[in-house]
Amino acid sequence: MEGVQTNSRVYGGRSTEQRRAERRRQLIDAAIEIWGEQGWSAVTMRGVCAKAGLIDRYFYESFPEREALLVAVWDQMGDELIAKLVAVITGAVQNPIAQLRAAIATLVHDVAANPARARILFGEHTGNDALERRHIDALQQVTDLLIQFGRPFFRPGADENGLRMSTLIGIGGFVELIKAWRAGVVDVPAEGIIDHAAEVGAVLAARYLIHQ
Repeated sequence: MEGVQTNSRVYGGRSTEQRRAERRRQLIDAAIEIWGEQGWSAVTMRGVCAKAGLIDRYFYESFPEREALLVAVWDQMGDELIAKLVAVITGAVQNPIAQLRAAIATLVHDVAANPARARILFGEHTGNDALERRHIDALQQVTDLLIQFGRPFFRPGADENGLRMSTLIGIGGFVELIKAWRAGVVDVPAEGIIDHAAEVGAVLAARYLIHQ
């Protein structure tokens, strides 16, 4: 349109927006590496820029301050894991206990295979209000996910509030189990964690489900 200017100049085959998005990915990737090795408190603007090979001004092009970067990293790691859980639950046998076990197995194997994501999502976040809030929101999100997939199997008149409380207890305990496993406090193979967590989950869910 005549008289309208855009900021989409192309350099080296990439537009301004593409190059900005690439720099943002570089910053997030650098933060994931630092966080995965040293914890969230080690993620600094200068440290991330140095690892990404970018000057400081490119940090503020994507993030107003460090907290925004930390939240972006958490969201990316959490969204990837949730997508894995949804895929495996959807593909599992249409049985709520089988779906639960599939979700547990996926998460446990992901923790073992992706230590950076494990530290980001299951490490300590004390002292950072934004990350603590994300942690609480994640518990609710996974609870909602399990209830959504389990609803077709509820007994008539099942107490959904009771199920929600039981699910929160189960997920909270599972998170602590994963932390203890990662710290070496619980010394069992991955399958031991999966078997035990699935058994406990089945016990917590039994009173709310149609007999399978």
